[in-house]
Amino acid sequence: MKIFLTIYVLAIVCVVSIFGFRGSTSKKEPLEVFPDMDRQARYKPQAENSFFADGRNDRPVPANTVARGNYLNYDEVFSADFEDTVLGNSAYLYGKNPDGSFYQGFPVEPTNELMLKGQQKFNIFCAACHGEAGDGNGVTKPYGVLAANYHDDRLRGVEDGYLYDVISNGKGLMFGLKDRLTPEERWAIVLYVRALQRSQNAEAAELSETKRTELGI
Repeated sequence: MKIFLTIYVLAIVCVVSIFGFRGSTSKKEPLEVFPDMDRQARYKPQAENSFFADGRNDRPVPANTVARGNYLNYDEVFSADFEDTVLGNSAYLYGKNPDGSFYQGFPVEPTNELMLKGQQKFNIFCAACHGEAGDGNGVTKPYGVLAANYHDDRLRGVEDGYLYDVISNGKGLMFGLKDRLTPEERWAIVLYVRALQRSQNAEAAELSETKRTELGI
């Protein structure tokens, strides 16, 4: 019993000495078991810096510079004679019209090569959760992570730009992929998703006689 009480008292002393009394204050630096990157060399805001003539870390904005908008208000912030097929193409970059509504259609030419690229990127980034058929039956489903089923009527009817926006910025538990995929690759995935939707909802009458014979229908 004495041994147990001794160990018990020592445990209390160790806990209190390491963590301190709850609510107590101290001017001493806290004990950091894993400091990580808390003590890294960096310039602190509003601090002194002898490198610059004015002695400040904070640098002023270059003279005569102004914000140029987000390209959704392209006509308002750029001159009429300014031309750029990428910066001013809000549909290509954001999947949205200049008024902010979702774009319907493809700002890139839909080709078989683009669809194959979309299939490749879909299998890498999307299939794990959404399933290879896009039906939401991915490997994460048994663990309670439910992904959207692209064959739902809601998603079959949404604008192409909406799918592009979700791929870019994410939704719910899904993280955005705009830092991993170029705009063209994101549109390629949208094109492949549309192909998956088409494959599950196509009418036999839309196929050629040769294809219907091959499928036995």
